[in-house]
Amino acid sequence: MILGTPRGFRDILPTEALARERISDVVRGIFADAGYVPVETPLLEDRSVLERGGRLKGSPFRLFDSDGHLLVLRPDLTLPVARMAAGRMGGTGLPLRLRYCAPVVRERQSLRGQPRQFTQLGIELIGERGEDAELEVLTLLAKALDELGVDAWRIVCGSVSPLTSLLDACSPSEEFSAQALALVHGSDLVGLDELVAGSGLVGPAAKALSRIPRIHGDASALDEVDQLLEAAGVAAERRGTEELRSLVAALPAEVVGEHLSFDFSIINSFDYYTGIVFKAYADGIAASLASGGRYDKVLANLGMAGVSACGFALSLERLQEVLGEQGESGVVSAGVRVGERPLRIAVPKGSLKEDTVRVLEEAGLPVGELREPGRRLIIPAGDVEYVIVRAQDAPDFVAYGGADCGFCGSDSLIEADRELLTLVDCRYGACRFIVAEPRSRAGKAEEAYAWRGTMRVATKYPRITQAYYDRIGQQVDILSLHGNIELGPIVGMADRIVDITATGTTLRENDLVIVDEVMSCTARFFANPSAYRCDARVRALADRLAEVVAADEAKGDAE
Repeated sequence: MILGTPRGFRDILPTEALARERISDVVRGIFADAGYVPVETPLLEDRSVLERGGRLKGSPFRLFDSDGHLLVLRPDLTLPVARMAAGRMGGTGLPLRLRYCAPVVRERQSLRGQPRQFTQLGIELIGERGEDAELEVLTLLAKALDELGVDAWRIVCGSVSPLTSLLDACSPSEEFSAQALALVHGSDLVGLDELVAGSGLVGPAAKALSRIPRIHGDASALDEVDQLLEAAGVAAERRGTEELRSLVAALPAEVVGEHLSFDFSIINSFDYYTGIVFKAYADGIAASLASGGRYDKVLANLGMAGVSACGFALSLERLQEVLGEQGESGVVSAGVRVGERPLRIAVPKGSLKEDTVRVLEEAGLPVGELREPGRRLIIPAGDVEYVIVRAQDAPDFVAYGGADCGFCGSDSLIEADRELLTLVDCRYGACRFIVAEPRSRAGKAEEAYAWRGTMRVATKYPRITQAYYDRIGQQVDILSLHGNIELGPIVGMADRIVDITATGTTLRENDLVIVDEVMSCTARFFANPSAYRCDARVRALADRLAEVVAADEAKGDAE
């Protein structure tokens, strides 16, 4: 028997524990000197109570206590601290300056080695006037990163206000608004473009909705947001840009000049945050070091209407990684600084490779050796480096820092379900997802569903299949296969299949007929959020690829 820990949990041995203690002591000292006092909340919380404050994410560990209450292991500290402030402290003694250092638990699927438990070091400022609170919180985050010695750190700010105000002013329906916010929240900017194009929304409003999540840069980015919103008819006081300008004016010049940028693809949760949102990044790590923002709506939901709240949480494990404080438990140390290494691009082999090479070449990148790589898996090409991967694996390589950006079909992005920014629809590799069954068994699936109450479906794409059957309102039992899924209904293992098809040849040769369309699929260019927000080369490549696609479309229209 192996004396190990459950997946995603690990022991902290003495050398690493000392390193974690050193980091924590520095951060705690900074918070304490600013007047923040420590609080602790239970590891287990009543789910229904927390959900009064906001939507819970990443809380798979649930259990019922002897009273029949559904409890959850806390997935973050903000909601529990807000619950405690509303329930135990009320509106007295405001403002409250609270700090914490505690573990949280979230699910991490698929890729082994990703932690399910990690430690957050954070603060919550409750009841301070909005702009003063945001300035204080961001100043403390900057001070913590600086005093820890984090190399080339950057705070990237956005706001939920521009998009929510734009949708309030011009959305054709509540359903459209919900879909648009969900797509931005999911970082699917291509899906947002498709939604706008199919909605009938035109003119300045349509332009602003597609453009704002792509705006990034220094304080001049706020001017572009204002111009777009003004053209769309959004009043100045509702745009959310003035509070960001106030931060620029109040923060130290060295922070604004070297460490602060704006990016309106940063959207955490629209039912959680009410204004500014921000993340902190550093070279050599593929995830954010800190995340936070203003969340007045949470307190209002918990009975403290009219009280502002702002805070952030640092990840102790990611601070270890970027500081090289891995100890003896094996955390990977920090990587090479952005700009001092080639831009790493995940290139899919197989049917998408030829067109991927073509668009990279048309975007001005060197691709000579990429055409015939032989057995090499990494192809250096000057300022870029190509990583040859299976299309299905490209999202994982990019999400976990093996590459900065990459290409794959939209189906692979859906199935991977990683935190990635989908930036460009490359318009090649077109295919369809379909539902099919044997011609000889027409009507049998419906009969089986009528008495069994579920549809048995074989597929290589369980997420796409589940989403489709959820959409049409049928219960489904998914049989996940890795090849020859056409056999599933032929030999009686399943009623139908959900599969991808380009020509339909395989279906015809096996006497299968299409009974419904699930979705269409094309190749996408996507990026790791950290790389996109910290490395201008990723953004520049996305812009050039968008120009290539537009030129190809214009050429096709002319022909």
